[in-house]
Amino acid sequence: MFEEERQKMVKMQIMRRGLCEPRLLAAFETVPRHLFVPEGERHLAYSDGPLPIGFGQTISQPFIVAFMTNLLKLSGEERVLEVGTGSGYQAAILSQLAKEVYTIELVPELAARAEKVLAGYENVHCRAGDGSLGWPEAAPFDGIIVTAAAPDTPQPLLEQLKDGGLLVIPVGVRGYQDLEVWTRNGNEFDYRRELGVAFVPLRGKEGW
Repeated sequence: MFEEERQKMVKMQIMRRGLCEPRLLAAFETVPRHLFVPEGERHLAYSDGPLPIGFGQTISQPFIVAFMTNLLKLSGEERVLEVGTGSGYQAAILSQLAKEVYTIELVPELAARAEKVLAGYENVHCRAGDGSLGWPEAAPFDGIIVTAAAPDTPQPLLEQLKDGGLLVIPVGVRGYQDLEVWTRNGNEFDYRRELGVAFVPLRGKEGW
C-alpha cells in the first residue's frame, strides 16, 4: 500500500509542481516516509502537508522537503549539515544525494528516535545539541539546510560553509518566513529569497 502511495506522492506533489531532477525524484521514491511518521499518523504519511511528530515539532510537507533539498544542488560528493533532525526524514533524503550527512537535533527524545530510524543509513551522522551553532568539528560543509525558522541567519552556520557552499534557511517572524539561499564567496555572502514558508521556530543560542 505504501509503495503505491509513495509513487503517487512523487508524481502529484513533487513532479507536478515542477521538480523533475532524476536523482531528487529517485530519493523520494526510495525513502519510506511512513517509517519516519508516528504510528498513529502513518495513514497520512504521504499526504500533501506537514504532520506532528511530538514535542511541538513536525515532519515537513513532502514538496517543501523536495524544494529545499533541490536548492542545495547536490551532485553526490558533498558534505551536508542539517539543523533540526526532527523525524529524520530530511536526513534520509539527503543521504541518497550527498556523500556525508551530519544532522543535529535539540530535543533529545527526537534525536534518539531519529537515530534509531536512521540506523541503516551509514552516511548519516546524528547528534543531540544546539543546531543553531552548527557542528564546528565537522565543518566546513558544502551545504547546510535548516528545517526550523530563525529570526536572523545564524553567523556560525555561515562561517561553517565552504567557499561556494550553500545555506538554505527559513528566516522571518513566528508564523511566516522567507526561504533564503545564502552562497559563500570567500569572506562575502550573497543571498536570495525563494518563497514564503511557515516553520516551527529554531531554538538555541542563535535562534528564538
